[in-house]
Amino acid sequence: MRGRHAKVVLASGNAGKLRELANLLAPAAIELRSAADFDIAAPEETGQTFLENALIKARNAAALAGLPAIGDDSGLVVPALGGAPGIYSARFAGADAAAADNNAKLVAALDGVADRRAHFYCALVFLERPGDPAPVVATGTWHGRIVDRPRGSRGFGYDPHFFVPELGATAAELAPEDKNARSHRGVAARALAHELARS
Repeated sequence: MRGRHAKVVLASGNAGKLRELANLLAPAAIELRSAADFDIAAPEETGQTFLENALIKARNAAALAGLPAIGDDSGLVVPALGGAPGIYSARFAGADAAAADNNAKLVAALDGVADRRAHFYCALVFLERPGDPAPVVATGTWHGRIVDRPRGSRGFGYDPHFFVPELGATAAELAPEDKNARSHRGVAARALAHELARS
């Protein structure tokens, strides 16, 4: 049964992401391991889409760990900015930019712009092996709008500026369980877990 009760490497060394995804993927009954456990360095992300980059990461991890792999790529999409920061979300203000730098560039780019719509997007892929021709793919989207002044101390990245109108709060003001219930990564992970559990 595909992925069930199997060790799977997550193509990330981020401990927080590992914990979050391990919990969200629990229904698939997989043992999720970190890329850091195998000293796997992140590959160059040469794709033009989140999905392409998630596949690059998953193939690299599967090849180097010798295990099935899950790759994740996500970011913020702002229509008024032509989709930016998009796949460059983590390095919007430069290769070594901190979250504060990225947020400052985002807010400056939207100065005087009325259309503040934005959404977070996540692509997750599962590969049995590096050359798997039929990866399991799941995506998730979370809609909101960008606010100039940061609000909240939870979360990371663009969360303090990502306002969710129906909740009257930014992503950084939400408790982790509330964020996971609604977020792009939460939606994608639950969809992936469902596909793996039934395959």
